[in-house]
Amino acid sequence: AGVSIAVVVNPRAGGGRMGRLWPQIEAALRARMGALTVAQTTATATAIGLARAFAADGVGLIVAAGGDGTVSEVVDGIMQGAGHRPDLGIIPVGTGTDLARGLCIRGEVAEHIDRLANGGGRRLDIGRIAFRADGGGVAIRHFINIASLGLSGPTDRAVNAAKQRPGTPGKAVFLWHTIMQLLRYRLQDVRIAIDDAEPIDARIAVVAIANGQFFGGGMMIAPDAKPDDGLFDIVIFRGASKLRLIADLRLLYGGGHRQHPQVTIARGKTVTVTPLGDPEANAALLDIDGESPGSIPARFDLLPAALLVRC
Repeated sequence: AGVSIAVVVNPRAGGGRMGRLWPQIEAALRARMGALTVAQTTATATAIGLARAFAADGVGLIVAAGGDGTVSEVVDGIMQGAGHRPDLGIIPVGTGTDLARGLCIRGEVAEHIDRLANGGGRRLDIGRIAFRADGGGVAIRHFINIASLGLSGPTDRAVNAAKQRPGTPGKAVFLWHTIMQLLRYRLQDVRIAIDDAEPIDARIAVVAIANGQFFGGGMMIAPDAKPDDGLFDIVIFRGASKLRLIADLRLLYGGGHRQHPQVTIARGKTVTVTPLGDPEANAALLDIDGESPGSIPARFDLLPAALLVRC
């Protein structure tokens, strides 16, 4: 169908900001790029089906207009398809926008539209994760930025369930919920196996399997991660005391945790994480690009240069 363009819009992104901005964004997109098909999400995970259907129709470019969760769902829908794989475009308006921060997709809406219209891009690696779904059974999801487990899982659930006051910065929202969840969190014991290396057993606060650098509203969890180098950066943050962890949170914003004695950073293409000891007590909740659909055991695989992103 030529260079057809579809947009998946999450009107609730950024506490409803995308819904308010969308009429002018849509007008600007149509003025610059011509005909496009628009579909709005109505609930969590609807963007996956919309993107999968657009990809099956042979659309050339799918634009995700929303926050990190919306982008991740669109990526998952594109990657689930068997044949044709459209390019991905991003118009970031959301609570976290960590992916856009890592890809340097900054600026005003007009700049985002210019970028989409100019048609250049980068081929990025994509992660695929097989995990235990909330309802039981194994689920598969793709991620473009960061998947993690431990404290980040319940933090996601709290952020996504909270009613946001418009105008509250994403960083403040994530930091508040991170601290609240940390006070309740019981450090979990897991085994982390990376490629063929000797497995690492650890009592963890967070393990991040990172394609990008940022998560949690601006925490630079993986300072050296590159989304097109064919490797995950795996960041293992062990937990000692909760007070120590609260003090150490500030290190994450600037990447100052690299030298921390409780932190191990490794690289690899395949990671499996399983609970040690009591499998229920240590079934750490997952965070997949800001959504939390299940728990470990989980396996993470890197799919190199899998998606062209116009950025």
